[in-house]
Amino acid sequence: MTAIRTSPPIGTKVATTLGTRAGKVFVWLIAILWTVPTFGLLVSSIRPERQIKSSGWWTFFAHPTFTLANYSSVLGSKSGINLGKYFLNSVKIAVPATIISVVVASLAAYAFSWMTFKGRDWLFTAVVAMLVVPLQMAIVPVLRLFLRGAHIGSFPILPSLHLSNSVVEVWIAHAIFGMPFCVFMLKNFVSAIPVDLVEAARIDGAGHLTVFRKVIIPLSVPALASLGIFQFLFIWNDFFIGKIFGGEANQPITAKLVQVSGNRGQDWHLLTSAAFVSMIVPLIVFFSLQRFFVRGLLAGSVKG
Repeated sequence: MTAIRTSPPIGTKVATTLGTRAGKVFVWLIAILWTVPTFGLLVSSIRPERQIKSSGWWTFFAHPTFTLANYSSVLGSKSGINLGKYFLNSVKIAVPATIISVVVASLAAYAFSWMTFKGRDWLFTAVVAMLVVPLQMAIVPVLRLFLRGAHIGSFPILPSLHLSNSVVEVWIAHAIFGMPFCVFMLKNFVSAIPVDLVEAARIDGAGHLTVFRKVIIPLSVPALASLGIFQFLFIWNDFFIGKIFGGEANQPITAKLVQVSGNRGQDWHLLTSAAFVSMIVPLIVFFSLQRFFVRGLLAGSVKG
């Protein structure tokens, strides 16, 4: 009887390679190179203005001088920058928009994976095809939808939502533009869940909502966390959508960063502290969900 040789999974090969001494050195080198710019930004943000403009951040260790004047300038209201207000605007935009995107995408992924209806595959293909449509092409139609609704001639299809320059408009816009990617990412994971688990739940009398809530969601936590990180980082770092749909009162922090350095760029030293303020929340989100992020990226890549 001939034994069948099977190659180890791709994840096992990668883990074995990185587990060698050369692999560990390579990983540490990449981590250091990736971290140095962020560390330099942090050091520059606590240096006085004169030192920032006259020497490199690495000279801080020879003559260390600390100051919080840069943070006080960008976060305080006296300077006119008041970055704290726009920081809260970004939190107000990113958190609900991310939750809406993940919830709607998880429902769509379940429908495309475990519900049978006519035209399902064609509809999923159409959703994925939206990934290649440039964001700028849909700005005007979406704005018209928010302001005037949708019409065919004089016949109204959707009424006006009356959401002009409101934070709800930004939530919906981010959910709309991010939905193709969210559905595509979650569908691949949800469809890989063992069919025996779903069928066992249906034999016990569970409907679609019960299966989704008690079977799919608990097993999809890594994928949901990974998608949440991706979507949150995209929304937090977005400038275009927040600027167009948010209005003056709901501008995100990225819109204010453009103005921090002054009209002639004379206050560019303040960009160090302002940039680090804008980075702190994404860093916290990533490191707090890092284990779910890695599991979500690797889940479904190997079927056992």
